[in-house]
Amino acid sequence: MKPRLLAPALERQLAPRLRPYKLQAATLLLASLLLSKPLYAAIDEATLQGLIAQVAALTEKVNRLEAADQQLREENISLRQAMPQVSTPPAANGAKRAWTERLSVKGDLRYRYENIDDASKAQDRNRNRLRARIEVQAKINDAWKVGLGLASGSEDPVSSNQSLGGAGSSKEINLDLAYFDWSGLDNTHIIGGKFKNPFYKPGKHNLIWDGDYRPEGLALKYDNGSLFANAAYLYLESDDKAGAQDEESIWGLQLGFNNALSASTQLLIGLSYYNLPIAGSTTFYGDPDDAFGNTLIMKKGELVYQNNYEELELFAELTFRLGQLPASLFIDWVENQDADSNETGWATGFKLGAAKNPGSWQFGYIYQDLEADAVFGLTTDSDFAGGGTNGKGHLLKAAYALDKNAVLAINYFINEKGDQEHDFDRLQMDLKLKY
Repeated sequence: MKPRLLAPALERQLAPRLRPYKLQAATLLLASLLLSKPLYAAIDEATLQGLIAQVAALTEKVNRLEAADQQLREENISLRQAMPQVSTPPAANGAKRAWTERLSVKGDLRYRYENIDDASKAQDRNRNRLRARIEVQAKINDAWKVGLGLASGSEDPVSSNQSLGGAGSSKEINLDLAYFDWSGLDNTHIIGGKFKNPFYKPGKHNLIWDGDYRPEGLALKYDNGSLFANAAYLYLESDDKAGAQDEESIWGLQLGFNNALSASTQLLIGLSYYNLPIAGSTTFYGDPDDAFGNTLIMKKGELVYQNNYEELELFAELTFRLGQLPASLFIDWVENQDADSNETGWATGFKLGAAKNPGSWQFGYIYQDLEADAVFGLTTDSDFAGGGTNGKGHLLKAAYALDKNAVLAINYFINEKGDQEHDFDRLQMDLKLKY
């Protein structure tokens, strides 16, 4: 018999034996109380003394047994505490912990008021819009994870905004992300499916890539802290069935260096090359005559792209502190090596402060000039100069942190758009909430 089971066994054996003695003692004590003077006067002294002696003997025996019982109980408690506790099998506990640790959820909600003053239109445009996104990530093991994201809006590849109206009608929800991520090599990720843009954007500005663009294909990311490299093969169209758009793709390569100049100052420099061999292809999204600023020509009765887009990008970004505030400067330049004209674009700007902690703020300014065929118009910023290429001008940005993960932001675009360079001003007031 195991030691930890001995005390409970003895306890179970002694308990029935104690009960009769306790009953006898109690009965005799009760009898002694009932023996009032009229009763015990008739009992001789010897009988009375015998009864008293018997009660005393029984009481002593009961006390000894109760003491032994109490000792056994204490020993039983000590043994229970000393021995390992029996619990839920470790495999079951491990499986439960693994499930809760593998799954993570994040997302954001943005409420926007927007005013657009386009000189080419008869009147201003005012609208209220929502953007709602949610992403679930599941860690399969130490090397693999998958992600699934949903977003509001239409099928527009560079916007997940949804205008409010329609008498409160239901709004669309679309597949925004669906990808795998393998990180089995040091500092390396291989990503496939529909995912967030893998290429670095200096100043987080959208000169080449809109912030909402979710490319599709395969990507590789490497970053060891000082050197980073990104590469991707992305589909504009992967199905070449008869009568449809030919299979078309983007491939790109980006290299960058991040050098610490001091404890609070870092300089990042890099170059990128993106190749889109789409000359002769029809447009990929929207109307056949809408190339988002790029040049189209008529060929065999169809409007097609005049140029390929062989985009060479050079960029630099300096981050530092100005007093107690974080600050940054950036410059981004791009040129389409295939186009003979309207082939250049550039942007430069700065940011001061960071709207993160409650009560903190930031301010930024950007100037951009993007010619018609400098970049592929579909993937560039959907807000600047009305979206697409062939626009230039200023962008003022400010933000204030109302609370943790709650920010009020203002963007004001003062732009000129198109060959006629007509004025295009846009005001955006955003409430941004993250979780």
